[in-house]
Amino acid sequence: MSSWSLWIDTGGTFADCVAHDPSGRCHTAKVLSTGTVRSRVLNWDGGREVRLASRWELPDDFFVGTDFTVSGVLQGSRKIVSFDAAKGLLQLDRPLDTVPDHATCEINPGVEAPILAAHWVTQTPFAGRLPRLNMRLATTRGTNALLERKGAAVTLFVTRGFADLLTIRSQQRPDLFALDIVRPGPLAHQVVEVEGRLDARGKVIQELDLDGLRRQAEQALNGGGETAAIALLHSYVNPRQEAAVAEVLREVGYRHISCSADLAPRIKLLPRAETAVVNAYLADILTAYLQNIAGLIRNATVFVLSSSGSLIPSYDFEPKDSLLSGPAGGVLGAVRAGQRCGLKSIIAFDMGGTSTDVSRFDGKLEIDSETTVGDVKLMSPSLAIESVAAGGGSICDFVHGELRVGPESAGSSPGPASYGAGGPLTLTDANLLLGRLDADRFEIPVDSGLAQTAAEGVLLRVRAASRHRMNMEQMLEGFLRIANERMAEAIRGISVRQGYRPADYDLVTFGGAGGQHACAVAENLGIDGILVPKGAGLLSAHGLGTARLERFAERQVLKPLLEVLSSLDEVLEEVANEAVERVTATGHETSVVEIRERSVFLRLVGQESTLEVDFSETANLEEEFRQSYLETYGYYPSGESRVEVESLRVVACSQEKCNPADALHGSNGRNTLAARSRSDPLETDP
Repeated sequence: MSSWSLWIDTGGTFADCVAHDPSGRCHTAKVLSTGTVRSRVLNWDGGREVRLASRWELPDDFFVGTDFTVSGVLQGSRKIVSFDAAKGLLQLDRPLDTVPDHATCEINPGVEAPILAAHWVTQTPFAGRLPRLNMRLATTRGTNALLERKGAAVTLFVTRGFADLLTIRSQQRPDLFALDIVRPGPLAHQVVEVEGRLDARGKVIQELDLDGLRRQAEQALNGGGETAAIALLHSYVNPRQEAAVAEVLREVGYRHISCSADLAPRIKLLPRAETAVVNAYLADILTAYLQNIAGLIRNATVFVLSSSGSLIPSYDFEPKDSLLSGPAGGVLGAVRAGQRCGLKSIIAFDMGGTSTDVSRFDGKLEIDSETTVGDVKLMSPSLAIESVAAGGGSICDFVHGELRVGPESAGSSPGPASYGAGGPLTLTDANLLLGRLDADRFEIPVDSGLAQTAAEGVLLRVRAASRHRMNMEQMLEGFLRIANERMAEAIRGISVRQGYRPADYDLVTFGGAGGQHACAVAENLGIDGILVPKGAGLLSAHGLGTARLERFAERQVLKPLLEVLSSLDEVLEEVANEAVERVTATGHETSVVEIRERSVFLRLVGQESTLEVDFSETANLEEEFRQSYLETYGYYPSGESRVEVESLRVVACSQEKCNPADALHGSNGRNTLAARSRSDPLETDP
């Protein structure tokens, strides 16, 4: 290799990095998602010199030019002008006013977490330039922005008469028995109704009023936001009107335009509109994030992991494909670890700092055609992953007379109370106080005294509101039991509720917090086998190394199976050619592209839900659909029921497979920031 290869998964609390240098040696790092480095002040000379408790294997002057602050002290930041790595000694540009004994401090290079990790593993000072890099990224940046409602101001352009589409939605009740249902408002900042109409076959029955549209678009642009989403009725059949609207918006001055017919050419206006709005809503955030990373990497291509577990070049990446990007890397890593140990059926249990993600694997990755995040459902393929807001940073509190864990998280800033940045009591603090964590094995400073203080504050409120004299240990154990049950319930959602027994699977546990809770979760579910891969805290980053560049091509059919059966092979070949062309458009030769999957989505006429059936020239599609229907629902309707082809999907991918097991052989495990693991992330111990 002539360049470094970096695989980096950025979650809500930590960014995990697995890297290979040009000679093939492996290096690892785990940094805070904020892109900062934390340590503790060992001593201070009363002026500009600070000695840190941490002793990192870094070159001298590594931190020169970065900002230095002391937590809990309002005195502003200082610039680091020199750094003696062997002594942990910093020289600052100006004297500090005060430094409390054993104070927590923070070094802020002002870069995204993947760039911090890149400097760390390559040993490149921040004043220098990074070497040639090939980088694969997974990120929850888009997911967090969507859940926290921190996206762009989006103007939705929709067919006249459908202005309230995203307010009315499907009218399904999130809680059937709730009397007062409070729904979050639509993501779109404002809505513009477009004059123009297609019929169900895509025929124009009313031409667009482009002059009127231009006036409306200019007025909307002045109302705030340069981001637009377009969703017109029946545009999945005929996208020309959406394309014409997009052209007018570009002329008016909109910077980013998302067209539903380009992003999700499928029937149903509501999910198409939601997909376009979400894509536009996250465009600025993810574009800026990727540009901030790519701008500091010379002569390199940045690939991003999609929700479906495939790699996409950053220049071709759509924000809608990012919502399960981080969890997808964990699934790939867990599958690889299970296969190396001969496990055929596994449940991946990824407990990180902010959430826990679970998925089921039975020899084939399960792909959902739609992705659901929060209250939003959009048309974007994703691995079948269930997420629950229970991670190491989940806040533990006493609310309305009951112990509560999450859904809020302390994240990496301020982090758990023990991190020393003023954070609340979290699951990490509970595990620390119960003796399940060793503070001396953390390279970021943790203080059990601060965790104790936070826990005592919660305990006082518990005792004041309860007749029971609960002690500290009982309260902390209660928090853990609540979290364990919530995570077990998430696993039931991908197993029991779909007709599978958790006891028939082995639990592959990973993530920074997974090992602390795996046994209790497995016991709740009757699971006997637990696999903990070495380097489990970095397994999601390792999963990036097993991913391949893939492209999906889909075609809506909506015709009876018997009517299209004779031409199905030919149509699938056309769809396959589309998928291959999308892979070769990224620079791959046709000779190194293979078709990984051909799927037919079938249903009974009059039904909405579909079942996926693998296509082959010898397959009896109707019989396989019948068997799948019986296994899924437990019965097959009597009488004459026609089978309908809803859609087709083909997956094409590059043939080259990265073999991290070989590349990581002889790893030196350099410099993890959050743990001192020296293990090969691929080696596994049951």
